[in-house]
Amino acid sequence: MTATGIAVEELIRRLDLQPHPEGGFYRETWRAADQVWRAGTTPNADSSAARSASTAIYYLLCNGAHSAWHRIRSDEVWHFYAGAPLEVYVLDAATGARVTHRLGNALAHPGTTFQAVVRAGDWFAARCTDPATFALVGCTVAPGFEFSEFELADVDALAAQFPAHRELIVQLRPGSASSQHAG
Repeated sequence: MTATGIAVEELIRRLDLQPHPEGGFYRETWRAADQVWRAGTTPNADSSAARSASTAIYYLLCNGAHSAWHRIRSDEVWHFYAGAPLEVYVLDAATGARVTHRLGNALAHPGTTFQAVVRAGDWFAARCTDPATFALVGCTVAPGFEFSEFELADVDALAAQFPAHRELIVQLRPGSASSQHAG
């Protein structure tokens, strides 16, 4: 599989990507120097509540890997860069509905968009529409991403909360991704 003429293995090397716990590969590319504090906290009273105002990463799905169900405490904007379309599935905590964002090159892939937003606290997962392809995207998080605010789903609990989406929840469970190896 190639990324615009570059083997995916070479793309991983060039971008210095590392395996991500949810599946796929990533590298943080930016962390804002400005800090913000979570609502209800004050800068002097709780320094652990301090967050970078925003962060950005490269994120690559390839070799049949998927982004397993997870959630974070900040809004996340996904940006499409290269490859084939990818679907980002979001479970709306308020309504129980599933929203599917189809990311891709909107100029070449009908029915896709270049960006999609996942709201803070919503469970979400992603996969390439064709597991034989790859997708290189970026994710911008505000307030900035912290692994301390990252939660992988308990699939049984998530399926009980969203029974209408059980089949998809089970398909994209943590640890069920295809090989995370580039080669």
